[in-house]
Amino acid sequence: MLRVLVLSTLFPDASRPNFGIFVERQTLSLAERSDVEVRVVAPRGLPPGPLAWLGRYARLAAQPAREQWKGLTVDRPRFLNLPGTGGRFHARAMAAALTPLLREIRKDFPFDVISAEFFFPDGPAAILLGRRFHVPVSIKARGSDMHDWGRRPGIGKQVIAAGQAADGVLSVSEAMRDDMIAMGVPGEKIETITTGVDLTRFTPRDRAEAKAALGVSGPLVLSVGALIPIKGHDIVIDAVATLPDVTLWIAGEGGDRKRLEAQVERLGLGDRVKLLGSVPPDRVAAALAAADAMALASEREGLANAWLEALASGTPVVIPDVGGARQVVTSPVAGRIVARTPAAFASALGALIAAPPHAADTRAIAAPFTWAANSARLHAFLRRLADQRVA
Repeated sequence: MLRVLVLSTLFPDASRPNFGIFVERQTLSLAERSDVEVRVVAPRGLPPGPLAWLGRYARLAAQPAREQWKGLTVDRPRFLNLPGTGGRFHARAMAAALTPLLREIRKDFPFDVISAEFFFPDGPAAILLGRRFHVPVSIKARGSDMHDWGRRPGIGKQVIAAGQAADGVLSVSEAMRDDMIAMGVPGEKIETITTGVDLTRFTPRDRAEAKAALGVSGPLVLSVGALIPIKGHDIVIDAVATLPDVTLWIAGEGGDRKRLEAQVERLGLGDRVKLLGSVPPDRVAAALAAADAMALASEREGLANAWLEALASGTPVVIPDVGGARQVVTSPVAGRIVARTPAAFASALGALIAAPPHAADTRAIAAPFTWAANSARLHAFLRRLADQRVA
């Protein structure tokens, strides 16, 4: 039996049910295996004293310290988040806060390995904890944790040092692996394990009926991603502005909402572009099945779950050449890889709307990306780290 302690600052809670949902799904899939036991620690970074109950922190502070979450035991300890420090002290603060908790957990759950699911601050904290409890550590790189945190002053060195000290490192795409090697993480430690997709939830439907159920007529483009600048929603909005009669729905929430709303108003697209906010997975699945294409103009990605969910729904994607794009768009039936410009996106979307690929052919591209395959490879990787430490 392999006992895995999953450490992740990206994990859903009652106030953020879609936050880190990909980590949740991977963990549930791993826990379904008969030869694995899983415990989740999802730390909450909160400022000191009464500040923890102000503004955006209040809902996070209100979450229980421990709960059962979809059959998983999830601990949600607090660690000190000092405002104005840019996160430089997060990893050490997290490790200090988690040490007594892990000491208690270890009494009835003697974990064999720590699996950190985001490179910062989870990774450096996991290294400190692995040393304290004499267990191997795996750290997973997903995208912005390396591309953003890995290049920040005062933090980048922590990220790279954690990658160098880890017993094993995971990447979600070959392109991400190449980036990590270039940044100084030893290539022999890195294994690429692509994400999975729920092929039951995300599946093709009759597109006309799916549109009718959503009250949509005419071509529909869906964009799925947080409302933050690196996702490039503004590029897709500008592209759709040149495509008469095309409707754009954007599923996601974030700090860029007001800027995007102003852009929509300025372009006079209020009747064709809709910001949906945070959308539950089942509603995302319904919208993807209705869409003629999924467009996401990200500046950088690892391998976006939204790409695979669209393909599984029989919906082609239009994306830039970032991260694992070339691992996913391997055929014209999967969509197009284009320049990150409104003109390039408009051209590709227009072509796919005019001559859509067969939904079954598009779905076939996503067929290998199952959660079962993901969990089998993840289990083998973590088992190997645990066995090497014992040997």
